[in-house]
Amino acid sequence: MESKEFKIREIEDKDNKEVENVIRSCLIEFGGNREGLAWADPNLGEFSKVYNKEGFKYWVIENKTGKIVGGAGIGCLDDKNKVCELQKMYCLKEARGTGIAHDLMNLALEFAKKYYNKCYIETLSNMEAANKFYKKYGFISLDKPYIETEHFACDRWYIKDLK
Repeated sequence: MESKEFKIREIEDKDNKEVENVIRSCLIEFGGNREGLAWADPNLGEFSKVYNKEGFKYWVIENKTGKIVGGAGIGCLDDKNKVCELQKMYCLKEARGTGIAHDLMNLALEFAKKYYNKCYIETLSNMEAANKFYKKYGFISLDKPYIETEHFACDRWYIKDLK
């Protein structure tokens, strides 16, 4: 998927460190550089391996110079109930407000529909634009986490029917 300024493609081995840097930059910006969030995820620099199986996928956003400026993934959260999670969706400031995140979300949800009935998201309340973005896509706010995950510091949870 491409626009004039950006291109979305599946992650490759060579992208792992750059994706980790994008996520860490965004987490620092929103005070998320702490335990209980993606910051402490041991798989942060291993996305090309983590997302290289059936029902899992991670995409990156490249700018026109080839720099990775964002990404998002779909991974299984609850296999029994066919619930996936939108994981590690982050964009640097240069990609925000350009519409490329909408393309990325649509791509992720279309992929998710092939394998899952629902999609879950955990995030932070101070990521206000992201929270509005999720609601725009029909994600419904939950009062508590769907299940306990290692991201115990998240304080906003959403779920969306995919069928």
